[in-house]
Amino acid sequence: MSANQKSVNHERTVDALNGWVMVTVLLAVIIAAIAALGAELVPNGVKPLLAVTVALSAFLLSGLFTLQPNEARVLVLFGNYHGTVRTAGFHWANPLYSNGAERGLWHRKLQKIGNHDLPALAHRPLGRNKISLRARTLNGQRLKVNDRRGNPIEIAAVVVWKVQDTAQAVFDVDDYADYVHTQSESALRHLASQYSYDNGEEREITLRSNVEEVSQALRMELEERLAKAGVSVDEARLTHLAYAPEIAQAMLRRQQAEAVIAAREKLVHGAVSMVSMALTELAEKDVVHLDDERRAAMVSNLMVVLCGESEVHPVVNAGTLYN
Repeated sequence: MSANQKSVNHERTVDALNGWVMVTVLLAVIIAAIAALGAELVPNGVKPLLAVTVALSAFLLSGLFTLQPNEARVLVLFGNYHGTVRTAGFHWANPLYSNGAERGLWHRKLQKIGNHDLPALAHRPLGRNKISLRARTLNGQRLKVNDRRGNPIEIAAVVVWKVQDTAQAVFDVDDYADYVHTQSESALRHLASQYSYDNGEEREITLRSNVEEVSQALRMELEERLAKAGVSVDEARLTHLAYAPEIAQAMLRRQQAEAVIAAREKLVHGAVSMVSMALTELAEKDVVHLDDERRAAMVSNLMVVLCGESEVHPVVNAGTLYN
C-alpha cells in the first residue's frame, strides 16, 4: 500500500464490564484495606501495600461510565483503537482509555470561540469519547448559486443524519459534525448546478417541478460523500427555492407571460373546435346554405365572440353582405 493512502477504520463492537459489579468489588476492597490499615495485628511491612491497594482501587473507580440509549463510547488505549461500547447502562472500562479525540474536538471549539464564534458552545462534546448516535438535523442556510442555465437562484435544504460507524467518525475525519456541514453545502451547490430552475425541456427534471426526484438525488450524493465519515443520511429535502432578488421580478413577468400564452392557446383551440362543430351541425341539418364568403364572415364573428375578453354587443345588419 502506498504511504500516501489513508487507512479506513471500521467499528468493532465490544462489551464493557458491568459497572455495578465493579463498583461493589472496588468499594469492598477499599473498605477492607482501610480497615486493615487501622488494625493492630497487621504487620507494618504490609501497610504500604494496603495503602497502594486503596489508591489503586480509587483510581480504578474512575473507569466507571454510563451510556444513555443511542450513545456510544470509543475505547482508545495509547493510540490504539480497542472497540466501541454501544450498550446503554452503567459500565466499567480501563481508566487509561484516553479521551484524546474528545479533547482535540473541544480544543477546536475553543479556538472558534476565540474567533468570536460563540454558538460553538452549543456543540460541546459529550466527553470521554462518547458519541451521540441519535438523529440530528442540519438546517442549511440559503445559498446563492447558478442553476443549469446560469440563472442565479437561492436554495436551501435540511438534512437528517446520524453517526453509523463511530470509528470512522472519530479517526477518519477531523471533525465529523463540521464535515457534515461542509459536505452538505458542497453537495447542494453541485446539485443546483445540474438542474434548471424550471421550464426545462420535455421530460426534463427541474428543481421547481420535481422536488421529490431532486431531494432523492441530493440524499444519494450526500450518502456517498458522508460515508467517509461513517455518517448515514436518513432524509434530505429542499426547504427553500427561489430566484435571486435581482432577477426575481423579470422571471415573474416571464412566468406571467407564459401563463397568459398557455391560456390563450387553450382558448383558441377551444374556439376553433366550437366553430368547426357549429359549421358542421348547420351543414348536416340543412339549416342554412353558406357560400365561402358567408362562411368566412360567420367564422370571423364566432372567433371574435369566443376569444374576446370584453362583453359582446350584437350588431343588427339591415342589409346584406353584398351591399
